[in-house]
Amino acid sequence: MGLPMLGQLEVEFAGKVANWIAEGLQPELDKNIEESVQAKLDTLVLSGHSKGGKTAFAVALGYTKTNLNFSALIGIDPVAGPSRCKMCRTLPHILTDEPESFNLNIPVAVIGTGLGPEKANVLTMPCASDGVNHKEFYNECKPPRVHFVTTDYGHMDMLDDDTPGIMGNMMKCMCKNGTGSKDFMRRTVGGLVLLS
Repeated sequence: MGLPMLGQLEVEFAGKVANWIAEGLQPELDKNIEESVQAKLDTLVLSGHSKGGKTAFAVALGYTKTNLNFSALIGIDPVAGPSRCKMCRTLPHILTDEPESFNLNIPVAVIGTGLGPEKANVLTMPCASDGVNHKEFYNECKPPRVHFVTTDYGHMDMLDDDTPGIMGNMMKCMCKNGTGSKDFMRRTVGGLVLLS
């Protein structure tokens, strides 16, 4: 079904992937590409969307050990749980509700959505509630930091139009989505990621 990993397990798995990149990427490049290609791991950017954005922040904050030093962090509509209620937040609890409390020594870009904090209908909660969404992640970052918001788009508009499986179909119904072309927004987010 493609169910997401929970809490600290996801953070530890992300750390293992980062460690594989540090140790295993170059041998794979050497083995599979005829030309000489050198991985430039000194300019590696850590990024993620939604709960993956929160996981990227957790990795950057040291909630798991990695052998890599990241040159920047990009949170794409990061979310730390379904609501501001501390019991509802996903583990590990990284948000402190204190401005500029994240102890990061790299530049951070946070890209959010304007419709993420809105309900799709009367039966659902927002997919990126205020207090645990991009605004709070940005607020807790120290400079250098930058914040962009795609005001007319929703939390799941970042993903492909055809998201397979039960989880993909549920998210289409549960999250408020924009009504315009998502291609423009996705190109904008892609451009911001490249610029960051």
